[in-house]
Amino acid sequence: MRNYQIHTLKNGIRVVHNPVTTTKIIHCGIMLDIGSRDETQANQGIAHFWEHMAFKGTRKRKAFHIVNRLESLGGELNAFTDKEKILFYASLRDTYFERAIELLTDITFDSVFPASQINRERNVILEEMAMYYDDPEDSLQDEFDSLIFEGHPMGMNILGRKETVQNFKRKDFQTFIRQHLNTRKIVFSSVGNVPFEKVVQLAEKYLEPVPPTSSKIKRKKFLSYHPKELTLQRPMKQARCAIGRTAFHSRQEERTSFYMLTNILGGGGMNSRLNLALREKHGFVYSIGAQFVPFTDTGLFVINFGTEPSQLSRSITLVMQELRKLREDRLGTKQLASSKEQILGQIAMAEENNAGFMMMMARSLLDQNRIISLEEIFDKIRNTTASDLQRLANDMLNEEQLSVLRMHA
Repeated sequence: MRNYQIHTLKNGIRVVHNPVTTTKIIHCGIMLDIGSRDETQANQGIAHFWEHMAFKGTRKRKAFHIVNRLESLGGELNAFTDKEKILFYASLRDTYFERAIELLTDITFDSVFPASQINRERNVILEEMAMYYDDPEDSLQDEFDSLIFEGHPMGMNILGRKETVQNFKRKDFQTFIRQHLNTRKIVFSSVGNVPFEKVVQLAEKYLEPVPPTSSKIKRKKFLSYHPKELTLQRPMKQARCAIGRTAFHSRQEERTSFYMLTNILGGGGMNSRLNLALREKHGFVYSIGAQFVPFTDTGLFVINFGTEPSQLSRSITLVMQELRKLREDRLGTKQLASSKEQILGQIAMAEENNAGFMMMMARSLLDQNRIISLEEIFDKIRNTTASDLQRLANDMLNEEQLSVLRMHA
């Protein structure tokens, strides 16, 4: 059982820590409630570019000193940007925890965006974009996001567009940060063999001096989903397909049961219905999966796979057949019990990952204003009935409400 504690600094930044006495590694990070959905068409990609630039120089460090600060000790320093969050994080021996929290504070709040580094990193990001578009699976997901969230920032590519990335200057980063930074929507999260009192002491030393800030900009909600179909031509040997729709947001009660339904349909197990139907029975795919990702005001459900172009139509038909079975045929007692045990085991194993748990605590605090315990999740799964799943299947897996994206040569 995880035992975490939470403390709020005077500037509004929250600190959450989970002590784990059986490890010598501390995982910690600063998560900001800022992401690509907070951009506009004019500055698309700036959140991700900011993430890169945080490593390129602060008032007291040059890029080499930032990279070398933890890596010289065998530690790791990294970051990511998604649609709603930016996270700067580190993993290293707990002996050097203070070094990690000081460095994370420095790169998060004191970057100077040197012009020479902006130009150099611009080329790195353009190469990242080229690599991304060369990967059919990655580009398929991005195109599907654009289809589902058409005309909304949620549908914009996190990496940005070539036109915007080529034109960002120092003032653009400074303006974006000034407009969106809100210390009450920032969480420092850590997991490791460090007493909570020490975590708070170091947070007060390094994070509390950060000036309190607030943002008046409100996120644009996504309100109007309409199912669509789109076929794109790309120079590729395999046909790719994505099928899905909007789904539940992070505070809706149905999200846990729908996550279970998604797992039955196309989770990571080889015994998922889609894998059994398309790979094991017909040999049409190497892999096929279904995902449900909740956001703060909407969510995304998607099935994706690749197959020979000649098998694409037949594969889509098989997917629709599996969806129809979930709508029409209620799970039997043994099927339901087995499905519950499988997802309970998957969740329990995922929680063993301390780095992942550190990230989960931060995201949960920002999105839910609390951390949902493993026991609470287990109770919701155990209380889910076959009727609940069938009702969700009829509500969410109706063919007429699904969007379909096909990509092939």
